[in-house]
Amino acid sequence: MLDIRAHPRRGEVYLVHLGSKRRPAVILSIDALNRHALDVCVVGLTTVEHARFSMRVPIKAGDGGLDSDCWAKCDQVTTLEKNLLHQPAIGRLSDATFAKVEEQVKVALGLG
Repeated sequence: MLDIRAHPRRGEVYLVHLGSKRRPAVILSIDALNRHALDVCVVGLTTVEHARFSMRVPIKAGDGGLDSDCWAKCDQVTTLEKNLLHQPAIGRLSDATFAKVEEQVKVALGLG
């Protein structure tokens, strides 16, 4: 579980429990909120490709410390309590990949 002295950072990948599955998720909320709030905004990752969902961003194995190719489920942004993040982060997405996640989240939420 998350060390209370530390806080998750935007773009980091953590293992979390989303529904009945333990899966990686990338932190989407800004660091100022992550430092002080009790919860964080995340985008879950999946190893299942859904080609008809254009808002799913492909992430290659190795990026963010991931063991296999994944897709960011930018159409399913969610909020979790920080104590559900398994410490430490497994990695951080590359700037290029995270920028794609940000863009698709904006599309999914009608912000861009």
